[in-house]
Amino acid sequence: MSAIAIKNNQQIPVSSIPLVDYHDFLIFNTSLLKLEENHCVNYFGIPKNNTIQLFCCVANDNNQNILISSSIIDKDKPYPSFSEQHVAFEKFEREIHENFGINYTNHPWLKPVRYAYDRQNKSNTITNYPFFKIDSEELHEVGVGPIHAGIIEPGHFRFLCNGEQILHLEIQLGYQHRGIEKLFLNKKRLVERNTLAENIAGDSVIGHTTAFVNLWESLCKFEPSDDILLSRIIALELERIAVHTGDLSGMCTDIAYQLGSSVFGRLRTPIINFFQQWCGNRLGKSLVRVGNNNFPFTNELRTKLIAVLDKFEPDFDEMCKETFHAPTVLGRLEKTGIITNQLGKEIGLVGMAARMTNINRDIRSSHPFGYYTSLAHQPILKGHGDVQSRGQIRREEVKQSINYIRNLLNNIPLKQKEVTTNLQLTPSSFAISLIEGWRGEICHCAITDEKGELIHYKIKDPSFHNWLAVAMSVRNNEISDFPIGNKSFDLSYCGHDL
Repeated sequence: MSAIAIKNNQQIPVSSIPLVDYHDFLIFNTSLLKLEENHCVNYFGIPKNNTIQLFCCVANDNNQNILISSSIIDKDKPYPSFSEQHVAFEKFEREIHENFGINYTNHPWLKPVRYAYDRQNKSNTITNYPFFKIDSEELHEVGVGPIHAGIIEPGHFRFLCNGEQILHLEIQLGYQHRGIEKLFLNKKRLVERNTLAENIAGDSVIGHTTAFVNLWESLCKFEPSDDILLSRIIALELERIAVHTGDLSGMCTDIAYQLGSSVFGRLRTPIINFFQQWCGNRLGKSLVRVGNNNFPFTNELRTKLIAVLDKFEPDFDEMCKETFHAPTVLGRLEKTGIITNQLGKEIGLVGMAARMTNINRDIRSSHPFGYYTSLAHQPILKGHGDVQSRGQIRREEVKQSINYIRNLLNNIPLKQKEVTTNLQLTPSSFAISLIEGWRGEICHCAITDEKGELIHYKIKDPSFHNWLAVAMSVRNNEISDFPIGNKSFDLSYCGHDL
C-alpha cells in the first residue's frame, strides 16, 4: 500500500502513514495528478537526523478522500524531482530544497522561495535572487517594487518586454517571511497559537483561523456543537462577501472606473462593520476559537445581519449591472490576463483562479465540513480564464454567499456549554484541515510526538499555488494591463511568505 486515505479534518496515527521507497513515492504521487480530480494540497519535509521524511497529501475531489504517503530520503543524495513530471509540485519542491538542501537533479526552476532564517544555504539572499535574463538589444527589463506606490505589500516584479508587450514576468517574494510555522511550535499557549492563525494573512482571518481550529479540534478528538459550526460558516461566507466586494472596487480603480470603485468600496464597509458589532473587530479577530464560541450568533445579530444584507443586495446588484455592461469596462476586462484550462491544470490552480478556467475545484463541495455538508454547494465556473471571468465569479459568489447566509439564519441553534477543560492533543498523530477561503483552498497540517506535543505545523495559503498563474497570465499583454491582471487574482504576499 502506497498511501492511506483519510477525510478532511481527520486525525490518524503517524505510524499508519505508509513509508515507501522514494522511487515508488514519486511514481505514485505524480501518477495521481494525471487524473483531473486529483491535486496536491500539501507536500513538505521534516528533518530526522541526517534524513528528511517527506509527506505528500493529494486530494481526490470526487470521493472526498485525501491520500497521505511518505518517504525517507538522505539529505546528501541527489533525487529526481516530482516537478519534472508535473509542474504543480514545483513550488513545494523549491521550498524543500531551500529548507534542507535536497539536490533535485531535474527540477525546472530550483530557486529560493521564502529566505527562511534557518535555510540550508545562507548565501542565497533576497538581494541576489537569480532572475531569468535574455540578452538582446531589442528587449528591455522593467522592475516594479518591492516597495509600491499604494498600500500593496512588498514583492518584486521583473518584466521582460518588447516595447509595451510583456514577454516574461518573474515574481520575487519572500519579503514578508515571519517564521509563522516555527512560532506555532515555540508558542505553547493555545490562545497564542489561535492568535497566530489570525495573523497568517490579514485578509483571510476567518479562513486561516477556521482551518486552525478544525485541525486542533480533530487532534483533540473534540466535536464542536451546532452553534460553533454555524458561527464559523456565517463568518466564512461574510468574509467572502466583504473581500470579493472590496476586490471589485479595486478592479474598478485599476481601470479608472471611478463609479464602481466608490460604490463597491462603500458596500464593503457595512459587511466588515457587522463583524465589529459581532466580535469587536472588523476583520473578525477573536471570533473563531478552539472549542468555544465566545461570540455566539444570537437572534438579535440575526435581525441586524438581515437588515445589512437587505440594504447591501439591491445596491450591489445595480452596481454590478452598471459595471459589467459598460463598454469601457468590458474593453479592459475581456481577453486580458488569460489562463487556459490546460495551463490551469498543469500549474495546479485552486480557488477562483481554478474556477475561472472551468476547473471544478472548491473545498465546500469536494471536501465539505460542518454545515457545508447540507448546503449542497455548487461551484461557480467560468470558461474564458480572463479578468472578466474573475470579476464575474466574484459577483456571483457574493450572491451565492448571501443566499447561503439567509438560509442558515432560518434556524439559529442555542449556545452550548463552553469547554472548561484543556483540550489535549492526541500523541503521535497526523491531522489535516482544508478550508475554502474566499481566495481558495487553505490547508493546515500538524504532527504530534509521543508526548502529545506539536512537532510540526505546515500552512499552505492558496496563493502558494496561484502566483505562477499571475506571471503566466500577463504574457503577450501590454505592461499597462498588469495592475488589473494582478488585482483580479488578488493573491497574498504574507500568506505566501509566512
